[in-house]
Amino acid sequence: MDDAPAHDIPTDSPRPRPTPRHAKTWDKARRLTRMLDELQARRCTTAALAQRFEVGQRSIQRDIEALRGMGHDVVEHHGQEYSIPRNGTLLRPAEALAAYAAIRLAHHHSPSLSSHYRSALHSISMTLPERIRHTLNASVTDNGGAAFGERQMEQVAAAWVDGRVLNFDYRRPSGEMQQGNELCVYFIEVSRTNLAPYVIGLERRRRGQVRTFKLSRMLNLSLHADTYDTDPDFDPREFLSDAWGVIGGGESVTVTVRFAPEAAYRVLEGGYPNATLIRRDGHVEMEFRAGIDATGLPRELLPFLLSWGPRAEVLSPPNVREAWLGELREALTRYDLPVAGSLA
Repeated sequence: MDDAPAHDIPTDSPRPRPTPRHAKTWDKARRLTRMLDELQARRCTTAALAQRFEVGQRSIQRDIEALRGMGHDVVEHHGQEYSIPRNGTLLRPAEALAAYAAIRLAHHHSPSLSSHYRSALHSISMTLPERIRHTLNASVTDNGGAAFGERQMEQVAAAWVDGRVLNFDYRRPSGEMQQGNELCVYFIEVSRTNLAPYVIGLERRRRGQVRTFKLSRMLNLSLHADTYDTDPDFDPREFLSDAWGVIGGGESVTVTVRFAPEAAYRVLEGGYPNATLIRRDGHVEMEFRAGIDATGLPRELLPFLLSWGPRAEVLSPPNVREAWLGELREALTRYDLPVAGSLA
């Protein structure tokens, strides 16, 4: 016989190369795996997926049908976007630790939601091995948060999840009580400046506009009998695009700031929202875009600017520069006094 026994075939014989048909099949299998991860992470349009995977939209549509044929629950949103719910609340280890770190940070700074944060931290820790879970759970302590904040979050969550209009009174920063608000909850955002939760939604009785309310100032919450549908055109990224914290959805201002050389390296490390480098010559000049309040000032940006002390100078616009200087002058007026007992 001309054929050699299988065990006599040299081990260093080259493996057969995949045919074009096999290579195409393997490419699709890899794409389906990556698309499953993508759709479990976020909603996507077929156009976005086609650009992401460098194929045509018809191919993406066939891939979506293939995922459905594999038993995945592909959800279609308003005929434009698709997503796939994950089974339960399972997270990959890196995702679980990232979520744990974020909630732990909020837990430190928002004690009014203490028990909800502790419960969420415990639930996330359950997705990790016991040796990690034990250390994580031992690190969380009861810091005696106020129960009223927890009840407020429960009411807001119920309103949002069930699509029920939320009734509440609101204590404005001035102390004035605004009664009889009716809110269609669209989103919950944690401010980057104070890590406090804010509720964003359509306030239907007063202005019929999308507004932002600080959770801790929302009082006497109850669920209205009416239900609502979330506006499909509401995009939280767009609404908060000019927000330094949570003030968004309206007008914004661009503030030019010059940083001293000793602060330059910290500024250039980045991580600041809506920031653009203009000039770097030892000093660093940056532009920051931020939402403004009714007085025309970027209230959420000002504390950041003041935190740099003499290492930052606001150059423009004039009203923001004057507000920044006014804060510094008032601090000097109050505290630049001779120490008791010292020589003049």
